[in-house]
Amino acid sequence: MFNNLLIAAADLNRISLASWDWIVIAIFFLAMVWICWDVSRKKKETSGDYFLSGRSATWIAIGASIFASNIGSEHLIGLAGTGASAGMAQAHWEIQGWMILVYTMPEFLEKRYNKESRGILTWLSLASYVLTKVSVTVLAGGLALNTLLGINFWVAALALVIITAIYTVIGGMESVLKTSVLQTPILLIGSLVILWLGLRELGGWNAMMDICGAQPVNDLGDSMTDLMRSGKDPEFPWYGALFGSAIIGFWYWCTDQFIVQRVLSGKNQKEARRGTIFGAYLKLLPVFLFLIPGMIAYALTKTPDSAIGQQLATALGLQADGTVANPDIAFPMLVNTLLPVGLKGVVICGILAALMSSLASLYNSSAMLYTIDIYKRKHPETDEKKLVTIGRIATVVVVVLGVLWIFVIQRMGKSLYNYIQSVQSLLAPAIAAVFLLGISWKKTSPKAGMWTLIVGLVLGFTRLFTMIINPQAHNVFTYIFNEMNVYAFCVWMFLFCIALAIVVTLCTKKPAPEQVQGLCFGTATPEQKAETRASWNKWDIVHTVIILAFTVAFYIYFW
Repeated sequence: MFNNLLIAAADLNRISLASWDWIVIAIFFLAMVWICWDVSRKKKETSGDYFLSGRSATWIAIGASIFASNIGSEHLIGLAGTGASAGMAQAHWEIQGWMILVYTMPEFLEKRYNKESRGILTWLSLASYVLTKVSVTVLAGGLALNTLLGINFWVAALALVIITAIYTVIGGMESVLKTSVLQTPILLIGSLVILWLGLRELGGWNAMMDICGAQPVNDLGDSMTDLMRSGKDPEFPWYGALFGSAIIGFWYWCTDQFIVQRVLSGKNQKEARRGTIFGAYLKLLPVFLFLIPGMIAYALTKTPDSAIGQQLATALGLQADGTVANPDIAFPMLVNTLLPVGLKGVVICGILAALMSSLASLYNSSAMLYTIDIYKRKHPETDEKKLVTIGRIATVVVVVLGVLWIFVIQRMGKSLYNYIQSVQSLLAPAIAAVFLLGISWKKTSPKAGMWTLIVGLVLGFTRLFTMIINPQAHNVFTYIFNEMNVYAFCVWMFLFCIALAIVVTLCTKKPAPEQVQGLCFGTATPEQKAETRASWNKWDIVHTVIILAFTVAFYIYFW
């Protein structure tokens, strides 16, 4: 898959950038340099200053950082690619952003269960950064710049990795938050322009729905516009997509350090809560900004009277059965074919912003995870300045491992976005089960949390290993750990983890009342209740209802 994409990109005509495009790109980089210089002047003497920006972030910075951290080049490349190949099927994973309205903290597992549970989650989180975040972000960014500008894939990818590392290492969390405020509007503007020009070239929304709705995706009557496919669909059975995406959503939005760290940097509960609401509003956009353009690109390939459509048909590799061979270059090809002089630079900045913001957040989160949850726990007397240095070294290790993992992704042969969700489907169930039971059932025992994480870790990585080697034998083991739909596996694994935690709880010592105080539903102290109640008003409720109503309406429309 990966090599085919690079070959396809190499055969395309590169963007011809005009002076205005280069001016826009230069202004973008100058703004980034200024922000980093301004942040670097402020001393960061403690790990709290470096990793959490001194807990001084406002709701705008938090919401923008949540969105910019989540939306990376893998969305511009991978999500648009899945739109061009599978249509609406993977919109489930993007529309689960409403779960960000709830948040937690990484120390929860140690307080609620035991220190072993916290350690397991820390290592699992670092592994997820290597497997799904660093590797995919670098791969997608290199592929985008290779397609757009003809820069050698590895040169482009590694250059952006180094540039992003410089401003993240210098400024820590504060530079991530402030650059996200700059990068988010650039990303939104660039993607909106692509959406508008694509629909105009195609003939409007109805034209896209008609063409994609006429393209079957299986032999069961489903088309590219169906969000809910048959339960027998080999790729996206409705129960696996619906419930699997919810499990991943709970893990990602409510427990992943990558996102939670943005919220924890808020100056108080009020700013943090409103930051999550703002982030949830922004998270309603990716389906329309990235997946829909992929569907537009596909629809254009089926439009013979469009010169742009015929270029796209050739580049994406339109097949006789109506499928495309190279879906992951859909978004870069829309940039190549649709944008006029001046706007190409804006969109390229958007792609650069997406890559750099995601990588910056990864750098900071991985540094904090290793430094605070692993190194400092073993060496509690370590000087604060040394902790910052240790965090920077840990980041380098995570990035190197992530870059090396690209070669494994190549072997698996999946589209980028499908690969991400497949791997996350293996990591999320155990974590989601432990957190969900931890906050909803105060009897869940410490041993239950620990053993559920251990068993879930073993099962998830067993499935990942068999997916990589793809054994040819056919038996019960290979069916469960390789042949069963990965999203269905996610749902069944989650149910298994819930059952396991309940059984272990019934057989082991329950937690003391003081251990669950303030951590489970119904256990908050009067002071905690008063602090939380003071942090929201009726407008927070109104905005929450709007977000949930939009999510329901989306499911109804594309059902």
